[in-house]
Parts: sequence; structure tokens; C-alpha cells
Amino acid sequence: MEKTLGTMIAELRKNNGMTQAELAEKMNVTDKAVSKWERDLSCPDVSSFPRLAEVLGVTVDELMLGRKKENEHDKENPVSLILRCISIAMGVGVAVLSIMGKIETENALTMLGIGLACIAIYSLKGKPQN
Repeated sequence: MEKTLGTMIAELRKNNGMTQAELAEKMNVTDKAVSKWERDLSCPDVSSFPRLAEVLGVTVDELMLGRKKENEHDKENPVSLILRCISIAMGVGVAVLSIMGKIETENALTMLGIGLACIAIYSLKGKPQN
């Protein structure tokens, strides 16, 4: 669901743990200006959008559209998808082989370790830099 620009600014500011005064300082405006933006009583100057997006951790497109792009990281980076699939496959494999009684504890732990390592690597990669 698309949001107004003001709602988007307020939500992103809060998600970044910033007060209106802190955002205002980073944008070289008053906290009253930020308050007006968030209540949709006024808009930031167009030339300040790149800086505002940077401060809020989104792209200018996301800011303008009123929503963050979902799953953008996976579309651009197949390694992330592979890491997640391996971790799921290891967990499912261990579960199925355990039910069938066809896996030894040492092998099960190795497979689960591989799955956990893939999850850790995926998590450490963090969010894409926009």
C-alpha cells in the first residue's frame, strides 16, 4: 500500500531512531519544517530529496513512491537466494532422513551446521546499499 510522502518520512525517521529535531539538523532545516512534511502540510524542496533519501536509508524512488521495494536484494543478487535455499534444503534433508532413520547424528549435525552457516552468511550481507 502506498503512503503519503509525509507518512513515509515519519515512518522512516522513526525506524531510524531519529527525532524530528535530529532529522531537521541533518537536513539543515527546522524541526517545524520536518513536522510540516510529516503532516503533509508542505514538502521538502525537490533538490533535497537525494539527501533526505540518504539520511532515511532509502532510494529517491522509494521515497517518492511511498513504499520500500520488497525483495529487491534477492532479484539483484542470486547468491542470497542460493544461501537461503541451501539452509532450507539442509534442514528438510535432516528432518526427512531422520524420520526414515537413514542418517547418523554426526552427519545430521554437519548438514545443520552447513545450513546455519548459510543463514549466517546471508544475514551478515545485510541490506543492499541504495
